[in-house]
Amino acid sequence: MLSSEETKRYARHLVLKGIGGQGQQKLKAASVLVIGAGGLGSPAIAYLAAAGVGRVGVVDDDTVSLSNLQRQIVHRTEDNGRTKAESAGDFVAALNPHVEFVSHELRLDAGNAGEIVAGYQLVLDGSDNFDTRLAVAEAAEAARIPLVSGAVSMFDGQVTVFAPHLARPNGKANPRFRELYPETPDEADLPSCEAVGVLGPVTGVIGTLMAMEAIKLITGTGEPLLGRLLLYDGRAARFTELKY
Repeated sequence: MLSSEETKRYARHLVLKGIGGQGQQKLKAASVLVIGAGGLGSPAIAYLAAAGVGRVGVVDDDTVSLSNLQRQIVHRTEDNGRTKAESAGDFVAALNPHVEFVSHELRLDAGNAGEIVAGYQLVLDGSDNFDTRLAVAEAAEAARIPLVSGAVSMFDGQVTVFAPHLARPNGKANPRFRELYPETPDEADLPSCEAVGVLGPVTGVIGTLMAMEAIKLITGTGEPLLGRLLLYDGRAARFTELKY
């Protein structure tokens, strides 16, 4: 049951057709793991916590630096040098005391991904390298839980949802990670944000869309981006959708 304080806090959800009391209870009972408390993880963490997701876990072994603050909105100037997971936990606690925050201050890889992911209902991946993305995708598929995946570079971003354990209306399974990315790209073809830069609000657009997809999956509202890759061109202010 929602407390009287929660009823006031989530009032706009409770009157929203498609969410309502039942949807809010599902959010309260949900557990979501966010990979990375950086540019994509920050807005995702903020909106998941604000929405009342009961348990939010964050995996990040990095520390806050001043160059992060142009886009990583859960961290403050005074957090410089602190671990991102710890800083994100303080942000969540200040925003919504009804959310349980779980810190995983480690680097996720193929060896530990399965154990970490298995404790959650849903995963959001905002990591910045392909090896981590692959490890997360394989762990989520093995655990039979949905994965919301986002990526950004310079002025552009993309987001999709993987859930191969769920069937389409035609009975066929939804696409796997490897069906969108059949080959492992060369690191030289994936320039880092440090090398090419990224416009701060682009991470906000994609990270917020990731939170939106997570909330849809938890509440059963709307149509998730299954088998669809949503591309955002910030300079042209244009969204494009590709099916795969």
